[in-house]
Amino acid sequence: MSSKESNLRLIIMPNIVTFGNLVGKKLKTIRHEEYSSIVNIKLDRFSNGEGKATLLDSVRGKDVFLLSDIGNYGIESSYTSRNRTYFKSPDDHFQDIKRVISAMNGKENSLHVIMPLLYQSRQDKRKGCESLDCADALRELESRGVDGIITFDVHNPGIENALKNCSFDNLYPTYSILSRFIKDEEYDPDRLMIVAPDTGAMDRAIYYASALGVDVGAFYKRRDFSKVIDGKNPIVEHRFLGSSVEGKDLLITDDMIASGSSILEVASDMKERGANKSYLIATFPLFTEGAKSIAAFDDAYKKGVFEKLYTTNVTYVPEEIKNKPWYKEVDCSKYLARIINAMYEKESIRSYQEGRAKIASKMKELGKYPNRS
Repeated sequence: MSSKESNLRLIIMPNIVTFGNLVGKKLKTIRHEEYSSIVNIKLDRFSNGEGKATLLDSVRGKDVFLLSDIGNYGIESSYTSRNRTYFKSPDDHFQDIKRVISAMNGKENSLHVIMPLLYQSRQDKRKGCESLDCADALRELESRGVDGIITFDVHNPGIENALKNCSFDNLYPTYSILSRFIKDEEYDPDRLMIVAPDTGAMDRAIYYASALGVDVGAFYKRRDFSKVIDGKNPIVEHRFLGSSVEGKDLLITDDMIASGSSILEVASDMKERGANKSYLIATFPLFTEGAKSIAAFDDAYKKGVFEKLYTTNVTYVPEEIKNKPWYKEVDCSKYLARIINAMYEKESIRSYQEGRAKIASKMKELGKYPNRS
């Protein structure tokens, strides 16, 4: 056990306390240290809604990792102003990140901002006279002295091109999710197939397929570009591109579940085509339509459209979802702690990002790797 205190410090924003504390505990274990690396902070709101951040511990000369969940819309991300309760939006959470950076006042040695769900990640490119929010936000963090951005399963990995001198690391929870899946589920490895719900998710699906040594298929979403509903063009038709799914077990993968309608439509289509079992995988279970989204999953589960939803704990999930028989949460705190420790020690994180060989090894150990003879 180390008797010397290191310069690594972890700031956990109030919107990600549960996951952040798990990461902090894992860091202590990995580093064999007695002390906690967590920096205490305080976020206040004045009666008119204005806010401020205060550091309760020094970060002078320290290497700081700031962890925030900009997607948290729960009660822990609420505040009172003018005798009303307001729930923080992603804009509010991002503003709090900037407040904490301002409170550090450049006294830290280095600063990495960890946003598992990248702020404004779906507004990653410009069409016509639209705002370019994600790129603008990344550049603003860079201008404030941030040395690196760490995120999970970003909607568009190419967004890192917005940065000049700030590192950008996009992490995939593939190993964590697949390790849990192959351990918990019974399936025929020779009849397993990966399905991407749209062409934009194809790279992710190919990664999963190569890790599992199985076939891959994808859906093409034909949209009506003459209409805009809830900020996006409605889907007219899902067209499947791939081999027959009859009698096969499927893993349908995506980065996030917003309303969930798209991934459920895909699973339903696969069922009609004769698929045996369908498992859903998504890094971010946002469920932005609340009770309506949850009810849709309940109904689809009862009808046998899908077996389980495998997802992570890197963003906020309502408690009522966690109790559902179809919900499987995968803990990614140890994975992130290892990444933070490696970056602090100036080590390569490639071995943590590339988990295909480890997944294949685990499958062979459990007798769940495809027979390629």
